[in-house]
Amino acid sequence: MIQSMTGYGKSVLQLPSKKITIEIKSLNSKGLDLNARVPSSYREKELILRDHIARSLIRGKVDFSLYIEITGEETNTVINEVVVKDYIWQLKNIVDGDATELLKMAVRMPDALKTERDEIDEEEFHHIMEAVDEALVAINHYRTDEGKMIEDDFHQRIEIITSLLERVMQIDPERIESVREKLRKAVADLKEQVDENRFEQELIYYLEKYDITEEKVRLKNHLDYFSSTLKSNDSNGKKLGFITQEIGREINTIGSKANYAPMQQLVVQMKDELEKIKEQALNVL
Repeated sequence: MIQSMTGYGKSVLQLPSKKITIEIKSLNSKGLDLNARVPSSYREKELILRDHIARSLIRGKVDFSLYIEITGEETNTVINEVVVKDYIWQLKNIVDGDATELLKMAVRMPDALKTERDEIDEEEFHHIMEAVDEALVAINHYRTDEGKMIEDDFHQRIEIITSLLERVMQIDPERIESVREKLRKAVADLKEQVDENRFEQELIYYLEKYDITEEKVRLKNHLDYFSSTLKSNDSNGKKLGFITQEIGREINTIGSKANYAPMQQLVVQMKDELEKIKEQALNVL
């Protein structure tokens, strides 16, 4: 069973005085590219969070966000009394105004408010990690569902290429006969007498150059290997990518040797299906 690198997971943790929302999004990437948005109060736990997420998601461009919404009366922001009083004293020397108006002006000044950093509550962080696990379960479930759709698409396209290969095999005798006739006509157009035995030897030589028996066998093997790999436990995007390269190599060789329009048309169709497989393989974990 394959997994897509595209996914989304979310979990919401409701605590007595705050609401914590965790979101994890992922897209395809060659490796793991993890971007974390964590409030400054949890910055010291960022490495733990990153490591935990990396072990679960392995590959992909991942965006992790942890949002905190204060829902109770708790607040870490307080008035910096010393600074505010100094601002009021300075303002009195500049403008006339009652105490209320001066206070309104003073609290808008830099450093009038300060945020006191609380120590991280380990029990609270334990609940956060549980919420992260919930989001990871959700995104992996999403990736699995996406992977199932990609796998079904792979099977359909491999079957199409296989059926096109069977048509290539069916018309191959016609192609060989067509090549033979072209060579005979080319000799006839020279209006020269040739040694028939020598001509047959040369004909065999050229027909061997156009022979695609090995390519057909190898291509069939690669297609079967791709299908069996999809069912294996070690199936992954990189491995599938390597197999598609081998499939493409055999298709290209058949195309270069074809020298026969009907077969070349089939090769073009196989290439088209293979390109779609390659695009999808880039999104496989």
